[in-house]
Amino acid sequence: MALASGARLGGYEIVTLIGQGGMGEVYRARDVRLGRDVAIKVLPERVAADPDALRRLHREAQAVAAISHPNIVSVFDVGQQDALAYVVLEYLEGDTLRARIEQGGGWREGVEWVAIAADAVAAVHAKGIVHRDLKPDNLFITSQGIVKILDFGLATSMIAVDTTQTMTVSSDAGSVVGTIGYMSPEQVRGQTAAAASDFFSLGCILYEVLTGLRAFQRASPADTLSAILNEQPAFTEGSHPWPADLIRIVQRCLAKSPDQRFQSGRDLAFALRGALRNDTTEPAADSIAVLPFTNAGGDDAEYLSDGIAESLINNLARIPRLRVVPRSTVFRYKRTDLDPRALGQQLQARLLLTGRVVQRGERLLVQTDLVDAGEQKQLWGERFSGTSADIFEVEETIARQISEKLRLKLSREVKKEIADHDTEDHIAYDLYLKARFHWGKRTPESIRRAIEYLEAAIARDSNYARAWAALSDTRILFGWYGQGVPAELFANSVAAARTAVRLDPDLAEAHAALGFGLCCAGQWNVGLKECERAIALNPGYSLSYDWAAIPLAALGRFDEAIAHMEKAKTLEPLSLVVHHHQAWVHVMARRFPEASRIAHQALELNPDYSFALWWLGIAQTEMDQIEDAVRNLERAAAIFGDFPLGLSALGHAFGRAGRRQDAMACLHALERGNAQWIDPYHFALVHAGLGEVDEALECLAKALAADSVWLRIYGPQDARLDRLRVDQRFGAMLKASLNV
Repeated sequence: MALASGARLGGYEIVTLIGQGGMGEVYRARDVRLGRDVAIKVLPERVAADPDALRRLHREAQAVAAISHPNIVSVFDVGQQDALAYVVLEYLEGDTLRARIEQGGGWREGVEWVAIAADAVAAVHAKGIVHRDLKPDNLFITSQGIVKILDFGLATSMIAVDTTQTMTVSSDAGSVVGTIGYMSPEQVRGQTAAAASDFFSLGCILYEVLTGLRAFQRASPADTLSAILNEQPAFTEGSHPWPADLIRIVQRCLAKSPDQRFQSGRDLAFALRGALRNDTTEPAADSIAVLPFTNAGGDDAEYLSDGIAESLINNLARIPRLRVVPRSTVFRYKRTDLDPRALGQQLQARLLLTGRVVQRGERLLVQTDLVDAGEQKQLWGERFSGTSADIFEVEETIARQISEKLRLKLSREVKKEIADHDTEDHIAYDLYLKARFHWGKRTPESIRRAIEYLEAAIARDSNYARAWAALSDTRILFGWYGQGVPAELFANSVAAARTAVRLDPDLAEAHAALGFGLCCAGQWNVGLKECERAIALNPGYSLSYDWAAIPLAALGRFDEAIAHMEKAKTLEPLSLVVHHHQAWVHVMARRFPEASRIAHQALELNPDYSFALWWLGIAQTEMDQIEDAVRNLERAAAIFGDFPLGLSALGHAFGRAGRRQDAMACLHALERGNAQWIDPYHFALVHAGLGEVDEALECLAKALAADSVWLRIYGPQDARLDRLRVDQRFGAMLKASLNV
């Protein structure tokens, strides 16, 4: 009998029934002690009546709860009340992979989801746990695009046979456990399931992701079990778009002998991503890459060519059924000499849009060409000539004509989105493009210029919501870069973001900027809600995930922070800024080897990327690779110049290396720095590296008095300050800074 709304199970209040089946009932509930939503699985009464089953349930729940992984559903509690046994899990919103497959999602995205699941399975196998019931119903894709594995080991004592052919019984040797159609041959025979059994199940899921069909489903459960033991699912030669390597991976997963399958989840994940990366099959016709437009009007007009290309990417991304390659990916190919076929294969885009921009005073000339990369032929070309005031019409016309060329019907809403402009003032728009161009350089001087351009744009059009949102983001960076008193800059940032939200309540950029600004000011709950609002408004805006991840890490919610950054990286896989923030979150979570790996990935994209060198050096410092750390931090500091964060990290590493004179030189350089305001936190880091606890605490007291964003956001998790944590003064400072 279903539990009524308002019923209590322990410290949880039932809200509503959200699912039921042979495995029990699942409810949305409220944790009345912690004030959060949870999911409660109420198990069948036979489980509560079986002492052995209950002991096994508790043991497996404890094992899974001990695993900290962003792609495994979190287990919060296990309880028993009267005749009911229940498990309390994190509450998720989204769809199962089964639902995504039935909706007809793209196979590439599905393969990446399985790769993420394989990584998570590896973490669980390392703890000696085997899932034994992997299937599309147990892979969940949240509304933020995060993969979660459900029901890890918690269903092994239950039996259910229904129209989905589910058979799950005791996991003891000699009995069958799993879901028919996804069980391995050894499970069908009643043998003990091991890690290789999970890889067989993942192979079944992969086959279904690719074909939309179940690998072994037959007319009856008995026929299905026989097919698992004796047959291989077919891939019709030449009738599919999948790379041969991917087919071989599926076939290896589905090998009848466990010894012939993958032996680790990480190997499977690596192979899947390699198959996607090396895929040379022709991309679908509904995929396009807008390459950076060539600037033929002199260096002063580069902002315009970049801005038009970025605007077209955003406009085309609104068109349903058209996959648009992200900006960070295509802009890696700026000034490339690759031929169209090679570019199309590397970008996985069938179509390439190229352009050339010439600006002479008020005169504007834009030449665009749409090229079929596979056929290496032009499909469409247009030359637009007019004045700078015509830029809106040019961008709208290009997007509309491309959709017509591809025979993609635009809804009235999409047409309106493309036609609508955030401002009708072309000069304000031109100033905004200049600001975006300088924002992307991420130096103190470029940020200062970006602020000037944005303020000028707003002076022309005070209702320009996107410019207000960008101004908020820019002021946040200015505060982090030590270019003014943080309390003032963050107050101004929040004010700008609130104006943007007032002008356009549906602008994701505005909510994301407001959320991060509020978190930097210590208003955590409302700030994180704004970030999640931004994600809900535009799941494709990657900076929303960054702005949420950093505060989450500051609060010690590392799994959520890392999952947010994984989503950001999925959206912008070649973005240096995303790599920078992802390394940041991993350093805060003290996952230093992973942070080092991410920093190396960024350096492969740009060997002189200062933030990658910086995070690499910090991670190496904490891994006691001091010589390597100093070398990389010296390179970072040389690129940063008198940027305080470079000097403080280097000074700290010098102190840890016993190079006191060099550390003191960094302190003196900080004192002489040209920054308008230097956060005392940076001085504290050098003193901490030298082992000077009292001096470090004195600097941190000054940082607290100045409302230091570094102390609030980074201090709670900064491993470089660990020797101070035994001192009660430091704990009091952190508590006061966090506003908790």
